[in-house]
Amino acid sequence: MKNLSSKLLSLFLILILSVPSVQAQESGNNFKSQFTQHFERASRVLSLAEAMPAETFSWRPEEGVYSVEEVFTHIARYNFYYPEQSLGISAPSDVDVDNIESTTGKEEVVEILKRSIEHVKTQIEAMPEANLQEPAELYGRTVNGQAVLMQLIIHMSEHVGQSIAYARVNGVVPPWSE
Repeated sequence: MKNLSSKLLSLFLILILSVPSVQAQESGNNFKSQFTQHFERASRVLSLAEAMPAETFSWRPEEGVYSVEEVFTHIARYNFYYPEQSLGISAPSDVDVDNIESTTGKEEVVEILKRSIEHVKTQIEAMPEANLQEPAELYGRTVNGQAVLMQLIIHMSEHVGQSIAYARVNGVVPPWSE
């Protein structure tokens, strides 16, 4: 009887421990799901842009370095640029991707950043998972769609870090840190 109880307990533990593993494998194989999670995290930059006072938007640490608003518009530009150039997903017709970085003023900058985030979310959600395996061009190399989206996340996250540093230098605590 003791041997049977031990075997049943062992079987029970194996079953319990394998359920999270199976669930992790099912969700872990879905690149779009993983991308969306990372993109959501990086998209917190929008709340930082909203929290920054308007008078800090033209601030830059020194001459020749992006200003606060230039960092935000640079993120926005590439949120439109990568899907358009590498995945064939056009930016909305009223968005001039090549001139986004000349956008100034808090209200306008926050709006274009918000639109770029919404654009990526909408387009990637609608994209069939199989499209992410198709060849794409990125900086003169042939890659797949997953690599393009990874580059988008890496690029955005790099500038989110820059934005956090800019905010803190200007006495603004990122909203998610309060």
